[in-house]
Amino acid sequence: MATVDRSSRPSFTKSLFLGRIASDLVMPYPVMAADERHKVDALAASAREYLDTIYDPAAAERNRWVGDDTIRDLGERGLLGLFVDEQYGGQGLSQSGYCRVMEEFGRVDGGLAVVMGVHQSIGTKPIHLFGNDEQKARWLPDLAAGRKLAAFVLTEPNVGSDAYNLETWAERQSDGSWILNGEKRWIGNGDQDVLTVFARSDLGHVALVVEKGMDGLSTGPRFETLGLKANRLQRVHFNDVRVPAENLLGEPGDGFRIAMNTLNNGRMSMGTSIAGGMKRFLDFTLEHGTQRTQFGRPLLDFELVEEKAAWMTGQIYGLESMSYLTTGLVDLGVADYSLESAMTKIVASDVGWKSLNKAFQVHGGTAYMDDHPLSKALRDFRIFPIFEGANDVMRAFVALGGLKALSEELPDVRSLSISDPAKAIGVLAPYMSGRINRAIRPGRLTGAHPTFAKHTALLGEQTARLRDAAEGALRKHGKKVQEKQLLQKRLTAVASGIYSQVAVIGRASATLERDGLEASAAEKVVAVNFLKHSQRQVARQLRSLEVNDDAYSAKIGTAVRQAGGYTFTM
Repeated sequence: MATVDRSSRPSFTKSLFLGRIASDLVMPYPVMAADERHKVDALAASAREYLDTIYDPAAAERNRWVGDDTIRDLGERGLLGLFVDEQYGGQGLSQSGYCRVMEEFGRVDGGLAVVMGVHQSIGTKPIHLFGNDEQKARWLPDLAAGRKLAAFVLTEPNVGSDAYNLETWAERQSDGSWILNGEKRWIGNGDQDVLTVFARSDLGHVALVVEKGMDGLSTGPRFETLGLKANRLQRVHFNDVRVPAENLLGEPGDGFRIAMNTLNNGRMSMGTSIAGGMKRFLDFTLEHGTQRTQFGRPLLDFELVEEKAAWMTGQIYGLESMSYLTTGLVDLGVADYSLESAMTKIVASDVGWKSLNKAFQVHGGTAYMDDHPLSKALRDFRIFPIFEGANDVMRAFVALGGLKALSEELPDVRSLSISDPAKAIGVLAPYMSGRINRAIRPGRLTGAHPTFAKHTALLGEQTARLRDAAEGALRKHGKKVQEKQLLQKRLTAVASGIYSQVAVIGRASATLERDGLEASAAEKVVAVNFLKHSQRQVARQLRSLEVNDDAYSAKIGTAVRQAGGYTFTM
């Protein structure tokens, strides 16, 4: 990997909103070192062997738990402390290595993938990232070995996406301990052993490690869910729970930052876990499409079925490229990856759901039977666009993060007032001049293989147009841009599309450079097809920023709310 100091660099995606492509952050495409690759391959193979020969997803769903024996077995194989430092009994994997192994769980069972993700991606992660040496030595060995399971305890009955305004309260005592009161809900592993609990206090938000058996801690009743039945989703209650001073992570006031950093880090394994699930959906599609004949021909001989398999292949390639570019940024030391993490989560949960539906359609009534693996997957996958940051909230987060970065380059946007056209002319004049200059000299992705020259040129043009659209939105709406969610949705779609194209160009370029054009011909076809598809989607989103039906949607929405429902009669 290139030796570039990335620790103080701005986010790659924020740079896109500024009209720049920070090639040195993403090119060449980041890859694992050879020694870690061998270790990761061995762990992934161990996980696959166990999951294919011993673990039974259907039994786990029936029993409403993955099984204590499964947890024990996975712990013995070293699969429960993948990123934990070796001195604490873990594997010490990089973010990319961890997410690669997590792909195996997503391939077999969404329920088990969630249990593993809750334990490692967000449950153990706050202690790993923010715990002091004593705290790590105290908790990480048992968590890495599977002797204990971890939970991330944030969501409350009245607090979901608005995680800042927690109602659970922690009162600091004279001896430094905390008295914790409140209720949490929808907590995976909530009845387990080590709970990182987030609360408010007079000193700000705090992150407290609560252990099973503490007086005043209770759980239940358990939630009955549509899917993920092998994951224990709990209510957790705190009634004057005394938490020792040494169980505080970080300092008082650090709690919200710890929660958000943990979620930003943890979302990345969703991308690779869902990619693993999509590979399984493709396998099911190919198997059924080959064996099932209609009208004297295998289903895969029909264009509408073949197109579904081709679409899934391209989307898996794009999601993989995007996911491992994001994990690679973390491994390279990029400090700000929150927007990339959010975009990966959005794209993964959206294309994963579409891929599942395509596989389901190929199987027809067979998949609708309750005992079919795709039927179970349908129940499990629907939650992914909702949890660990609902996609609509994540779209707003990405767009507003990019707009905020751009506004810091445009101190005059705050002076723009729609009701003062004379003042607006003075502000818009330099904007138009800058827009023309950017159209002539768009940003370019450097380091790509010459095969992708046309695509990198179009990528630069779309990046310039993203900057223009974002700046226009700031100048038109000012601070009210925070309320323009349809605009935010489109800006995020554009940024996500550009980012995925960058990832695919980088990955495919590395393959072509390493193996040559002839040996990489099949991968090149998949990459080019993905790029064409994505660039058309981005073009449509850019166009819809200017031409759309938002005014009609607003009128209809207002009318139906006032009427209380559908009022038109035949």
